[in-house]
Amino acid sequence: MNIGRMAWRNVWRNPRRSGVTIAAMAFALWVMVLYAGLVDGMLIGMQKDVLDLEVGEIQIHATGYRDDPSIYSQVPDSAKVVKTLEDAGFRASARLTAGGLGASSTTSAGVLLTGLDPAHDGRVSELGERVQDGSWVDPARPDGVVIGRRLAKSLGIRLGDELLVLSQGADGSVANGLFTVTGVLGVVGDGIDRTGVFMNEGAFRDLMAVPTGAHQITLRTPPGLQLAEAKAKVMDLVPDTEVETWRELLPTVATMLDSTRGLITVVFFIVYVAIAILVLNAMLMAVFERIREFGVMKAIGVGPGAVLGMITLETLFQTLIAMAIGLTAAAPVAAYLAKVGVDVGVLGGTSMLGVSMQQRWTGVYGPGTVIGPVVALAIMVTLAVLYPAAKAAWIRPLDAMRYR
Repeated sequence: MNIGRMAWRNVWRNPRRSGVTIAAMAFALWVMVLYAGLVDGMLIGMQKDVLDLEVGEIQIHATGYRDDPSIYSQVPDSAKVVKTLEDAGFRASARLTAGGLGASSTTSAGVLLTGLDPAHDGRVSELGERVQDGSWVDPARPDGVVIGRRLAKSLGIRLGDELLVLSQGADGSVANGLFTVTGVLGVVGDGIDRTGVFMNEGAFRDLMAVPTGAHQITLRTPPGLQLAEAKAKVMDLVPDTEVETWRELLPTVATMLDSTRGLITVVFFIVYVAIAILVLNAMLMAVFERIREFGVMKAIGVGPGAVLGMITLETLFQTLIAMAIGLTAAAPVAAYLAKVGVDVGVLGGTSMLGVSMQQRWTGVYGPGTVIGPVVALAIMVTLAVLYPAAKAAWIRPLDAMRYR
């Protein structure tokens, strides 16, 4: 007796029921593959923005600076520290930061001034690639500044306009300077969008009377080095400073990213439980319709294992067909979402725990995006078919032939 051939024929004995079951499984797989890729794309994009645009993977500050930011709390001899870290395989850049007031001809707003060396900073940050209008900080334009998009809007400033900066210098004097806006950033993050003012390191030192040191050193870790190991190494290289990873700097964002990944598993479970119930119902109906048939098979010597295998193969054939249909249908949509993405409309630029959503939401698709939904579907279908298959396998021939 060819169990495989019989199982294949049995699938199509009731094409409507088999078609509905296959369609449901294929649709669930299609949705889950696309959903998993979109969620991965959102999480990877948010984490990339946090690392590449704002905090890097590790930051170094003077002891106590994070609790009480002060222009006087500096990492001494920052150039030497940066060189030491780069010799150890890290990419590093020093930044100077200070609060102040930014004013246009009509209004004013609080700003966070950041002084940086564009050549070095480009090794740890891609912020310069997010300039929407104009150009990034240029050493040839010491009077030029780049500001956040929401700050530009609130001050009514456009490219080429002047920005007056007021603060208090490290020497106690009133720090004031008139700068030209040479660039306006696109969507970055809530803090930078609303308050960010970026200028050349030399201009910052002149304005704020800070001749040496740095308030922050941003690091990117060498490839293959785990974050915890990288932090321990940096602490050995630069003692007597505060060394923190991005997860410690932004614990709320890190928790949100982790919990959202867990949400994928929960959604998988809910959807596939529904599919498992459908498969269970379909296979139970198929078994009860063929009770007498199974009784005859058992009576002529077909063992429980053969009956169990036949029912299992019927479900396997339907599942494989559903997987082929679902993955084939998902492939072109996934390619579109990965390349073009979805325009989020009015949600573009909105802040989620301080991280702004990009205008286009793209997916990230790879083997992991496909394997997870496929394995989850296979497990749930296998669990769903166990009861009807066992019932058919262990039914007594006499009871089956008397069944009405």
